Amino acid sequence: MITVNENIMQFQLDTAHTSYVMRVKEGFLEHVYWGRRLASGDHTYMRRELGRASFSPRMENCRGPILDDIPLEYPCFGRGDLRSPALEVINPDGSDIADLRYVSHTVSEGKPALAGLPAFYAEKGDNVSTLCIKLRDRVSMLECDLYYSVFYDYDLITRHAELVNRGENALTLEGAASACVDIDRCDFDIVSNYGTHEKERMIERTPLVHGKMEFASRRGSSGHEHNPFIILASRSADEFKGEVYALTLVYSGCHSMSAEGGQYDSCRVLAGINPDGFRWRLGPGETFVTPEAALVHTEDGLGGMSHIFHRAINDRLIRGKYRNSRRPVLLNSWEAVYFRFDEEKLMDIGSCAADLGMEMLVIDDGWFGRRDDDHSSLGDWYINRSKLPNGFDNIHKMLHEKGCGLGIWFEPEMISPDSDLYRAHPDWCLHVAGRPRSEGRHQLMLDLSRPDVCDYIYESVASLLRTGNVDYIKWDFNRNVAEVGSALLPPEKQGEVLHRYYLGLYSVLERLHNDFPDVLFESCSGGGGRYDCGILYYMPQTWTSDNSDAIERLKIQYGTSLIYPLSSMTGHVSASPNHQTGHVTPFDTRFNVALTGSFGYELDPTKLTDEEKRFVTETAAIYKKYGDTLVNGDYYRLRSSYTEDCAAWCVVARDKSVCIAVYVNTHVRVYPRNEHLAIRGLDENARYRDTRSGAEYSGSQLAGYGVPVDKNHEYSSEMWIFEKI
Repeated sequence: MITVNENIMQFQLDTAHTSYVMRVKEGFLEHVYWGRRLASGDHTYMRRELGRASFSPRMENCRGPILDDIPLEYPCFGRGDLRSPALEVINPDGSDIADLRYVSHTVSEGKPALAGLPAFYAEKGDNVSTLCIKLRDRVSMLECDLYYSVFYDYDLITRHAELVNRGENALTLEGAASACVDIDRCDFDIVSNYGTHEKERMIERTPLVHGKMEFASRRGSSGHEHNPFIILASRSADEFKGEVYALTLVYSGCHSMSAEGGQYDSCRVLAGINPDGFRWRLGPGETFVTPEAALVHTEDGLGGMSHIFHRAINDRLIRGKYRNSRRPVLLNSWEAVYFRFDEEKLMDIGSCAADLGMEMLVIDDGWFGRRDDDHSSLGDWYINRSKLPNGFDNIHKMLHEKGCGLGIWFEPEMISPDSDLYRAHPDWCLHVAGRPRSEGRHQLMLDLSRPDVCDYIYESVASLLRTGNVDYIKWDFNRNVAEVGSALLPPEKQGEVLHRYYLGLYSVLERLHNDFPDVLFESCSGGGGRYDCGILYYMPQTWTSDNSDAIERLKIQYGTSLIYPLSSMTGHVSASPNHQTGHVTPFDTRFNVALTGSFGYELDPTKLTDEEKRFVTETAAIYKKYGDTLVNGDYYRLRSSYTEDCAAWCVVARDKSVCIAVYVNTHVRVYPRNEHLAIRGLDENARYRDTRSGAEYSGSQLAGYGVPVDKNHEYSSEMWIFEKI
């Protein structure tokens, strides 16, 4: 709900439990409040002019405002706000001043799409409305339309900016954030994430300092190092209570998420494209659209924040056939055979997998070109007939007769120097003329800022999908950028290449999404190196990490779940000893940890014992029965392996009819305490039955004391499935 009081020029955005308030004063759009829901009224008293000039400039010959001491909705560089700006512009005269003042506003029902970019969406009948506030620099004639969409029922607000050059000369954008929030306190902890390949989204909690704390990617993708989200939590906030502010970016490229403790104990939060290396030439009449940021406030702690993001992402970001529904149980061939396979081996694996209850065989890297290792053939997307003399026909026919689908691995954005494609089009990769071309994993990145390259990628994938033999695509991305340049763009536009790259990628994915609506796409980037809301708009799930070790996955999946729902996480039961760590882990623990919203196996089923095959059949059946609950249920982090010798969580159906709870021992100590696990999210007035033991409990018993836990064996685990009686 959006309320505009034009008498005092105040804008109030209300969700079910929160309010976001702005006002216009002296032409500037000021932030007033963001927090728990307010009744409608005049809230301008909350903004006090304290006149703390110090060395900061005062506008208009000392009669105007002190921008350095005002909370601004979209602060600009060059007019006296000396904190980090949301917007930095180079004018035709070479100056870097922008002075955006209020012009007008409109309110509309629903939510407009973002041109060429992924975004949260509204459906007919949704309680969603959008405010657009137009600002203008009256000297340069740069206009900025700030869009705020209010998802009332989801407690979510989305923001983006559209910058239009109404002048007669070109401007250059050197920084254009998606959102800025100025908060008049800084007594927060910053909950952020760090990581690397096979160790993604590790959580750190650090007090906000006076100064700028930035979490960013310059890698050409959202990256393994810092995922595009930032969380501000009150010092006393925990998993279940306390005030939390959070922003995440709907974007897959280079990003910057920062919090800046100011000189007057305030805090400025910025989210958007990383300005390092970014320059966008904005010609007369041209528009630049920033990616979307999603904002959440709650007083229900980190868990309450996660519930808001999970529901909104599941319901209003993910699209298509697999939205809100369980995914097929799959077997990925990578850790089963790596590059070493032929048609006979894949037929054996696929037949065995189907007999054990799996629903999809995914042929990973090695099926195309002359691909026997990672040294060649990326870009040559034709079937390797020496391995697969009949193509996919025989494998597909056998699988479909058994009720099983076929998937294949692609890395369409890359090109091998040793490939027919590179020999034909050496200028198609990102490169700078006259400089060496750095390889990663023996590959270069294709230049997706080029329409001809995008068309080639689309046709490479689409030609195989048109055969009807392929039901699933695993879309990989396995290197970071270097020598960013495009052969088609002039020198003054080279700073646009990486953002144009993602506009190109998104255009390809949109075409594939529309043309092949029944195909399931999974994103991968060495595991979780491009795990973000931007990619989830096109592909409903992401391979969470190349680290398939169950114990290592506990922290990875915990960190991922802060923002992203279980439906988006792919978890696989891998072989033991694990291929990455050598850990020997019981089958039930590997299953319990892998049981996310997108579930499968990463092993050779023909090598399993009879007992292990029985486990596979049983576990596949569990996922098939409860997969919709895992996709759509509320996820509660009950115990953390970051701070304890265990990890525990539960997923509760939205109607509270089913609860799946898991406890994993990560370290066993002498004389362990009398351990028990309390369950969250249940109907405390109802009764529940444990489907395995038959024991019955009241919801209040499970919430109060919980269930006893065995602490005797390291890496052991327990799962309980409670159904309402």
